[in-house]
Amino acid sequence: MATKVLVPLLGEGVEEVTVIKWLKKEGDSVNELEPLLEVNTDKVDTEIPAPASGTVLKIVAEEGVPAKVGAVLAFIGKPGESVDVSSVPVPSAKLTGVEKPQVKENVTPDTSHVTHDLGFISPVVAKIAAEHGVNLQQVAGTGLNGRITKNDVLAFVESGKSASQPAIHSTQYVVPAVTSVPGDQLIKHSAIRKSIAEHMVMSKHTSPHVLTVMEADMNRVSKHRAGNKEIFARDGVKLTFTPYFMMAIVAGLKNYPIVNSSWSDEGVLVHKAVNLGMATSLGEEGLIVPVIKGADNLSLLAMARAVNDLANRARSKKLQPDEVKGGTFTLTNHGISGSLFAFPVINQPQCGILGVGAMQKRVVVIDDAIAIRPMVYLSFVFDHRILDGASADAFLMKVKETLENWS
Repeated sequence: MATKVLVPLLGEGVEEVTVIKWLKKEGDSVNELEPLLEVNTDKVDTEIPAPASGTVLKIVAEEGVPAKVGAVLAFIGKPGESVDVSSVPVPSAKLTGVEKPQVKENVTPDTSHVTHDLGFISPVVAKIAAEHGVNLQQVAGTGLNGRITKNDVLAFVESGKSASQPAIHSTQYVVPAVTSVPGDQLIKHSAIRKSIAEHMVMSKHTSPHVLTVMEADMNRVSKHRAGNKEIFARDGVKLTFTPYFMMAIVAGLKNYPIVNSSWSDEGVLVHKAVNLGMATSLGEEGLIVPVIKGADNLSLLAMARAVNDLANRARSKKLQPDEVKGGTFTLTNHGISGSLFAFPVINQPQCGILGVGAMQKRVVVIDDAIAIRPMVYLSFVFDHRILDGASADAFLMKVKETLENWS
């Protein structure tokens, strides 16, 4: 009789795990206590050993799908031994919301008129399918247990079969219908507003956003700016606080290069170039993010000049397409409108975004003495797939220290 591989209790309060990687595939032989698969729980990756020796007859839980403690992950038995999984609850796909049907082995449905179960669909696969109008029911998967991979969809697109197929949408919710009543006004979406909306929704669906906030004393920066505004003005440069924040970000990225990165299926891509995006308001039209290329090589004067130039040309709609591409990190100064701190949305495919709040004079304690200082909240939102709290806080602390110790 085949042996069931169950999700073990890996710790107090742990109710489910997520299968990260199968170390064996169906048909492989495995020895008792040999690592069989990797799972993740509470940010910890753990190997689950095989409970018995034999052949992996059936893998039930797919990679990327959560499974409850006690759930069946796989069956191990003698080569050729049949297993009946009809009574085994199969973990449902995490992103698609599609539950696997209960099927018995060796039963082949008539695929000419029966749709197959899609199983787990990754965000990348869903995005490509939506962009090309691909009906994933028509795509043959070559991944584990027939899972549809990115290459499967791309191959399907190249075959020219996707044009007449309805697109599949990756969203899992039903948006209530919007109805108008007499007196309502419909403001048509502009192209830039549509673009912003699509990017924001995509970003929230792509990255697990986490916010951490610190407060910085801007006393030294304020004094430096006051003493240098006229000098910069002689060179035709308006010295605002933005270049200081940019320079502080550069210092943080130099000390913690992992923040200057992007997530990919193969791994975390750490960028050599430091290209800082600067969210710039266009009024009611929305905002745009011009990019300062090679920001790590600029002096404060050069940074201020770049900030002035890009901001002015952004508002006058004179930016070139390449000037809004290639950013590796973004700054947004929401404090301009009086906001103290915010939860900005990551500019994909970047690792994080720093929000700067309004500067206010507040009472603080310095060396056990009461003082009044210009203070500002720094809101750092990061991709939790790339950074953990400790590394994110270390980066933000470097930004804070750079501002507070400005000389």
